[in-house]
Amino acid sequence: MQRNKNTERRPDANEYDVAKIKITGRRMSGILAEMSVIAMVAAILVVSLAGYVKGVVGFAMPLILISGLGSFLPAEIAIGALILPTVATNFTQAFRTGFADAWASFRRFWRFNLIVFVTIILSAQMVRGVPQHVLFLLLGGMVTFFTVLQLAGWRPRIYKGFATAIEVVTAVIAGFFGGMSGVWGPPTILYLTALDIPKAESVRVQGIMYLAGSVLLLVAHLKSGVLNSATFPLSMLLVLPALLMQWVGLKTQDRLDQALFRRITLVVLALAGLNLLRRGLLG
Repeated sequence: MQRNKNTERRPDANEYDVAKIKITGRRMSGILAEMSVIAMVAAILVVSLAGYVKGVVGFAMPLILISGLGSFLPAEIAIGALILPTVATNFTQAFRTGFADAWASFRRFWRFNLIVFVTIILSAQMVRGVPQHVLFLLLGGMVTFFTVLQLAGWRPRIYKGFATAIEVVTAVIAGFFGGMSGVWGPPTILYLTALDIPKAESVRVQGIMYLAGSVLLLVAHLKSGVLNSATFPLSMLLVLPALLMQWVGLKTQDRLDQALFRRITLVVLALAGLNLLRRGLLG
């Protein structure tokens, strides 16, 4: 007797890919309905760590989330999950001390931000021309090299006569890697560290830049389907622990003096550089 294919068909493994979610017609509970308690707790712990680190130094949240969540979730689901916590924490970071301070920081670095985003748009058109692993090796090598030098005691100085030229070159480099690989934070942080910007403003400037980038990411992945009815509930669930631990991290940051803040920033940046090298070598 022939079995009824419609009632007896076993789910195909590919139905759990984000790219297939629109086809399978998942309910709004989405990924949450299929995650084990252990996986859910692990996701909350990962986003809590990411939120705390972001609160302390102002960056590294997507790096921690994609590495942590990607260790037990498919890459597309990990990307969808990190979007809303990233937007929320960037908003808090940018406007923590009010709109006036955020506007003042934006005006101070308006040229840098403009060049970065224009270069991102332009370089994104060439994304297929250079292998991703080459880009990660180049960026990871550059970031790790200059960060380790600074941890060893080297203090870069930007002389007034070269300030504009260095700002433009750094912004172009950051934008180029941003468009080609989606990573533009490390060159930006190296630049702010070299300027020895006070910690509160450094974190605020990063927040403004990352907020703009994360909103673009949100729009892009609403269009791509990565953020959809299946991944949205998981991403929304992770917003609260991210914000809570970011607040704890900010309280830690408030107690750090400028020198210790700079050193912690460089350590986290060095880890980010090594992770980029790992992605370049291992994929």
